Amino acid sequence: MYHISVEQHFDAAHFLRGYQGKCEALHGHRFRVVVKIIASGLDDIGLAYDFVELKRYLADILSRFDHTCLNDVPPFDKINPSSENIASTVYNELQPKLAGAPVSISCVEVWESPQTGVVYTPD
Repeated sequence: MYHISVEQHFDAAHFLRGYQGKCEALHGHRFRVVVKIIASGLDDIGLAYDFVELKRYLADILSRFDHTCLNDVPPFDKINPSSENIASTVYNELQPKLAGAPVSISCVEVWESPQTGVVYTPD
């Protein structure tokens, strides 16, 4: 089994609706997003999956979040822009882009600081 990962970041502000504490106020993060996929084999040139393509897919998803107030950007205009919801949103938007490829998403990590992050894995 091969484990492939790519990492990118985006800068954004957010606030957590219904939270009782500092995070209910508008604040910002440099969110670090790590996508890990798995493949059981290699293609005819010895690649499990093209890093360039995976990075492009992730960049396409994250570009609409960069330098925004996440609370104004769907789906976070309806759900809280928590790291948990960001991770599952990235997973759900990336999944169709990989349909038909001989890989599956192992997990999506979202870090809002070097010390605090979440890992989302599919059921």
